[in-house]
Amino acid sequence: MGREMTITVYSKPACVQCTATTRALEARGLSFEVIDLTEDDAAMSHVTELGYRQAPVVIAGEDHWAGFRPDLIGRLA
Repeated sequence: MGREMTITVYSKPACVQCTATTRALEARGLSFEVIDLTEDDAAMSHVTELGYRQAPVVIAGEDHWAGFRPDLIGRLA
């Protein structure tokens, strides 16, 4: 395996793209942390400061993006 990176998924309840994102990460055997934006004001402020307005927001090492992005998830594996 290559370098270990921290992957964080900022999510919301009943979010289809959030579920698709975590399932894609699991399917590739990647470990990640999920943070519920509706329960963590600091996390909500952080992703808002990054310019995001939709969930999920994925931060993987130096990279980050919003929405379900199987192309970018595939690059992490």
